[in-house]
Amino acid sequence: MSDWQPKRFWKQAQAEVCEGGFTVKLDGRLVRTPAKAALTVPTLAMADAIATEWDAQEELIDPRTMPVTRGANAAIDKVRTQRSEVIALLAEYGDSDLLCYRAAGPEGLIQRQAEGWDPMLDWAADTLGARLFVGEGVMHVTQKPDVLSKLTTEVATFDDFALAGVHDLISLSGSLILALAITKDAIAVEDAWLLSRIDEHWQIEQWGADEEAAAAELTKKTAFQDAARFYQLSLT
Repeated sequence: MSDWQPKRFWKQAQAEVCEGGFTVKLDGRLVRTPAKAALTVPTLAMADAIATEWDAQEELIDPRTMPVTRGANAAIDKVRTQRSEVIALLAEYGDSDLLCYRAAGPEGLIQRQAEGWDPMLDWAADTLGARLFVGEGVMHVTQKPDVLSKLTTEVATFDDFALAGVHDLISLSGSLILALAITKDAIAVEDAWLLSRIDEHWQIEQWGADEEAAAAELTKKTAFQDAARFYQLSLT
């Protein structure tokens, strides 16, 4: 793998109004996506955030420090061109949602999962009309086709940019229900993240923390928070 990184060549990044929304220019030059599409985003807040990321780059450009830019690139280059496939992929999480797969033991973990996850499944049933069944262990739990259809419809309501954020919320948590609850302000981002990590945190309590695992979790948590922020920026 090459260690080459592009160098900063501009003095100022600035968000501007453009046809179809907002964009970012570097010393007057339009920012484009990796696929060379125009970087046109739906809100000024998102464009401002992208401009701030570009202005924060020093001598070399580090995409790892540019989550909003990456999210916009994904929305334009990937979600927009493969929208139906992305919707189908994310809707499938309803058929294998983390919240539906419960431990057989010990009793403390069973209780913790029930206390954390049952209210979210109740919320989905009451708010979305989608009651998911729960099973024990890792064997597949079959869900009703009409329930999965309702969840697919929910996913399809998001525009390309919101969907890019929701994609990461779902994939990082393993739960379509938690992601949808975040988008409907039914749960705080931090609380949703903690619910998605009940099993892992239980194991840490029993056996102690592992430095490498802790670093990996922090990376995932940061990405989860970035995804939630990107989703909000798509609406503001």
